[in-house]
Amino acid sequence: MNSKRDRYVKGSRGRQNTTARILGRARSENREYLMEHESKAILENAGIKTTGTFVIATEEEAVHTARALGYPVVLKVVSPDVVHKTDSGGVKLNLGSDDDVRRAHRDILSSFKGKNIVGISVQEMAPAGVEAIVGFTRDESFGPVLMFGLGGIFAEVLRDVTFRVLPITADAAEEMIEEIKGFPILKGYRGHTVDMAALRELLLNVSTLAVTQPELKELDINPVFLYPAGCVAVDARLFLDHFPRVSPKTASRIKDDLRALFYPESIAVLGATDSRGKLGYNVMQNLLSHQFKGRLYPINPRKESVLGVKAYPSILDVKDPVDTAIIIVPAAAALKAIEDCCRKGIRYLVVETAGFAETGETGRKMQTSIKDRIATGRHRLLGPNCSGIINTHHDMVQSIGPIGTLRKGNVGLIAQAGVYAAGILTGLRNVLDFGIIATIGNKMDISEADILEFMGNDTNISVIALYMEDVTSGRRFVDVAERVSRKKPVIALKTGRTEAGKKVVSSHTASMAGNDEINSAAFRQTGVIRARDNEHLFSLMRAFSKQPLPKGPGVFVVTYTGSLGVAATDMLYASGLRLAVLEPHLKERLAPFLDDYLNIQNPVDCSFNMDPKQTQEIIRIGVESTDVHSVIVVVQGEILESYVDTLASIDYKGKPVVCCVACKEFMMDPVIRMEREGIPVYSTPEMAAQVLSEMYGHRRLRGRTRLADLNRFLADRSFEIADRRVHLRLLTRRDIDPWTDFVRSCSPESLWMRFLSPFAPTPETARRFCDIDPDEEVAVVAETIEEDRKKLVAIARLIKCGPINQAEYAVIVTDSWQKKTLGRLLLEACLDLSKHLDIRIVNAEILQENFPMNKVLNHCHFTMYAKERNMLLMSRNLE
Repeated sequence: MNSKRDRYVKGSRGRQNTTARILGRARSENREYLMEHESKAILENAGIKTTGTFVIATEEEAVHTARALGYPVVLKVVSPDVVHKTDSGGVKLNLGSDDDVRRAHRDILSSFKGKNIVGISVQEMAPAGVEAIVGFTRDESFGPVLMFGLGGIFAEVLRDVTFRVLPITADAAEEMIEEIKGFPILKGYRGHTVDMAALRELLLNVSTLAVTQPELKELDINPVFLYPAGCVAVDARLFLDHFPRVSPKTASRIKDDLRALFYPESIAVLGATDSRGKLGYNVMQNLLSHQFKGRLYPINPRKESVLGVKAYPSILDVKDPVDTAIIIVPAAAALKAIEDCCRKGIRYLVVETAGFAETGETGRKMQTSIKDRIATGRHRLLGPNCSGIINTHHDMVQSIGPIGTLRKGNVGLIAQAGVYAAGILTGLRNVLDFGIIATIGNKMDISEADILEFMGNDTNISVIALYMEDVTSGRRFVDVAERVSRKKPVIALKTGRTEAGKKVVSSHTASMAGNDEINSAAFRQTGVIRARDNEHLFSLMRAFSKQPLPKGPGVFVVTYTGSLGVAATDMLYASGLRLAVLEPHLKERLAPFLDDYLNIQNPVDCSFNMDPKQTQEIIRIGVESTDVHSVIVVVQGEILESYVDTLASIDYKGKPVVCCVACKEFMMDPVIRMEREGIPVYSTPEMAAQVLSEMYGHRRLRGRTRLADLNRFLADRSFEIADRRVHLRLLTRRDIDPWTDFVRSCSPESLWMRFLSPFAPTPETARRFCDIDPDEEVAVVAETIEEDRKKLVAIARLIKCGPINQAEYAVIVTDSWQKKTLGRLLLEACLDLSKHLDIRIVNAEILQENFPMNKVLNHCHFTMYAKERNMLLMSRNLE
């Protein structure tokens, strides 16, 4: 951009164009959108560069302004009556002379006769760049949502866009950029690149604008041109809501972890009865038959006892304190029952009664009355229209339907519909063990986010699944899900993917931000795994609850038929996994177990001769490979029974295994046996591969979270060396290019001292050294600025030694930075990091002639415990 434009932008930011003044003027004129010059002024005020605009009144002013800006220029109509300028002929591009400007001015005035024309906008013609679209809209549940994608056909036809619930972080902005299909165009092609830092800053500025200005309903920056240096908004439209809906604030409550709701010591049942077939009977019978250990208080004014338990006419007649009340009385009597429970001081109310908001206006009014009543105290309400809570670890079943014997499990299920939860429990209890099932019904008070937060902290639950018809907790759900998914897998089935009728919207952003796209964005940014259907949900629940997470993408496939091996292979690569590559010595060991005519490769095709003993030996050999991270076994259904004990007896060395049996539905007895041995069974190799892919994706998510936490630990680690600032941080998968440059900067001698062999930075080694699992190792880099570019000058690694609390230390410093105390400072930081990671002993192996490293290790109190040939083995006990 030239200096003339810079002077113009400064002038356009004057007091008359402050955001508050612009919005106030639009409000006074009752306008629902801003004209382009107003939109651009607000963007400029938010730190977003635009092409600017001069609004002129006459043809001569247009020519004068165009000359001042310099040709070529653009003319656009400025009118509160014209939203889509281009479609109606209100934009004239690439005007290169005075005559062009005059003709364009006349054409625009002629085309919009009778319209309220404020003037004509004169703008410079922006140089061509990579075209993108950025905008935001506001979702009823989640609030402001950001959209980003490549512009033109990529957005409007291919819909190559991505979304995030706001606000976002710099990391989230980076993820948005990387996850569109057009990312390779941004990264660089045919010598063209874009300024990623400027694009990231643009997304962050738009995020801030949306969060701080609730009156701005929708924004389109379309297009924004991305350049090798910087970016500029070429056109912009802002739509307004002068009465924005403010999310109601959650009532102030004392600290509430819901513990007494899920683990109550006493329960009252209002509506309990001993009349078979009634819901009050089922609730009481379930509590008794599952041997609830706490105190029970059935409430029934016409009974002295219910199922052998003393009954009370009213909850107010119970003298003892009560943790939880289950209300299963008719809807018309529910408000009185709830009021009595509140007077009694019962904290948690489970309203299983139906007939409220789900039934129409009368029911909505009753539900509103209940909500108003509990809001006045310290009470929490689950439901109404729910089926209560099942907690196998507390021997508590509150369900309105009869429930048989249950085993204690590690799966938590949150279901909006009680009947749905009952169906899942009945259908899956032979192959899946639940810990807690919570049904939330109408979610009048306690929401999916509240229960998700509780399950995230419950040590009995290691996998959480959700069935959701809608998300009412919005931003709170995003915050909670993001925290919980860092610790445990959270799997969600959200129904309502299609929209029966799409609302009329004005902006491109809103038209592409359908309800399902926003739900998917919320799940993606929080780390929630979205199941596409019930079968997918059940498949994921079984694998996550029974098997460890894969530590890498390599999969070992053993099959009785090559066709299913090919199907598995296709889906592995489509899902971001790959076939593992076995070491040559392992292939040699496999040969005796395969017929001569079969190839020794992965997938291992055993043909129809495959038997359990052969499969056992093949898997034992395969899992020894360092490149095998998970196993798929494809078994003939008619002999599945013979495989159960054999597969269950194998030591998989901490690697997940899943089984595929075509048409397993017709041989359920051996399938159930295999599932109970902890090995999930799937009907297709495609499903098996997809499940492993989601498990690996979750492990990578946890790894990124772990890296972020460790980087915060290193945040203050920076120092001056030779008048240069050096900062320490962790190496990540985004460092492939700087890692490659670093290795190339090291001399062959330095590389030999570090790797004990010749070493070259190939793309494969770069990925292997940068894309690391923080549960296995961490790499700390020393980074400085040289010639306005970030540069790595040293890399240290802590490689964990199996389950013991020990780690191996290795380091390399580029030659120009050696003998400047950097090695010592880096080691001291790594020792502090080791303590943070609960590593007790740090070991180091160095060549005897590596005198500088020996000196650094001695300075940091390492002691030599052995010599092996030309190697020194040294150690430091951190305890």
